[in-house]
Amino acid sequence: MKKYYLLLAAALVLISCGKESPRREWVRTLDRIARPVIMNTAGETLRANMPYESPDTAGKRRDFSYLEALGRTVCGIAPWLENEWITDPWESGLQEEYREQARKALAHAVNPQSPDYMAFDHGTQPLVDAAYLAEGLVRAPRQLWKLLPEEDRGNLVAALKATRTIKPYESNWLLFASQVEACLLEFTGECDTARMLYGVERFRDAFYKGDGVYGDGKAFHMDYYNSYVIHPMLLDVLKTMQKHNIQGYEFIGTELKRHTRYSAILERMISPEGYYPVLGRSITACRTGVFHCLAQDALNGTLPEELTPGGVRSALGAVIRRQFAHKDTFDSNGWLRVGFSGSQPEMAEKYVNTGSLYHCLTVFLPLGLPSDDPFWTEPDSQWTGARIWAGEQLHGDHAIKD
Repeated sequence: MKKYYLLLAAALVLISCGKESPRREWVRTLDRIARPVIMNTAGETLRANMPYESPDTAGKRRDFSYLEALGRTVCGIAPWLENEWITDPWESGLQEEYREQARKALAHAVNPQSPDYMAFDHGTQPLVDAAYLAEGLVRAPRQLWKLLPEEDRGNLVAALKATRTIKPYESNWLLFASQVEACLLEFTGECDTARMLYGVERFRDAFYKGDGVYGDGKAFHMDYYNSYVIHPMLLDVLKTMQKHNIQGYEFIGTELKRHTRYSAILERMISPEGYYPVLGRSITACRTGVFHCLAQDALNGTLPEELTPGGVRSALGAVIRRQFAHKDTFDSNGWLRVGFSGSQPEMAEKYVNTGSLYHCLTVFLPLGLPSDDPFWTEPDSQWTGARIWAGEQLHGDHAIKD
């Protein structure tokens, strides 16, 4: 492990000298973050080796932290695992390692005989991270489902169904239940349709506030939950509903418009230096997960029309570089530490723990794009905030009306 981190440090020196492509820089950062979670779960040592750092000093959430780590990691790296259009042999080799180890990790997580068997059926938190895991499965259907042995698929279905005993709160949690059921529909052909549709209908009919922003339930919160959860899961559920011709999928056109508008707002929050506002709940749990929605639009080819793929890549690259550069972001064994810029546990809500922190990997969704996609081949360019602060003439920003 020590040798691996020495090699990684050398690679980061090359990056800082500008000798690597943006894509390689992203892949190396993804690897640095995801490796402890995937490789330890694949080796059935996650419970033994993953630390538990949290304001919850009593350790009440420890048992749920393992599914938090795996579910959020899989959600973020799934499009990269599924990508069949990678031209760099180094990246392809690393990807194949992760594909194999991710399937082993999934198998152990749902095997009652494994020391890394994870909690899906008690408490409330498992619904959250079963949903992130389910979203990852839908994003990598071949690598994480079709190539999984039949027995492991059966255990996975049973684990997801076990979350039905958990009643979601009238908030973003409704979409966790929707996402689990959408995943079951996609891979088994059946689901609890009422449980899937309820969250979609509540956000469609009751929670929208305007200009691409939903409330977290009826209340408005000045935070990033629209990107952490609401837009990404709502869109992925609607896409599954559309594929299976489930009534209500027609809302997808409106949601796409709102989703893209929120991505435009997020992109405008990135300063010329790669900073962005530190706002609201769960900011220490999610870090670059703030840009889940924007990363998803890049992956789907639905970026706001005023943005260029190269500009968005440059903006997100600046954020990634800025976010993970602090020397205290990782502990001596490579695990993320609680905080926003480095280690700042005093900023965290009581529910935040080591497992929560891997939501940050959702910023890496564009690695699911082919190596020759414009997102990767366009030259570096300035993003909206940098262009405006440089004095460039741009059109003003306006709300959408829907």
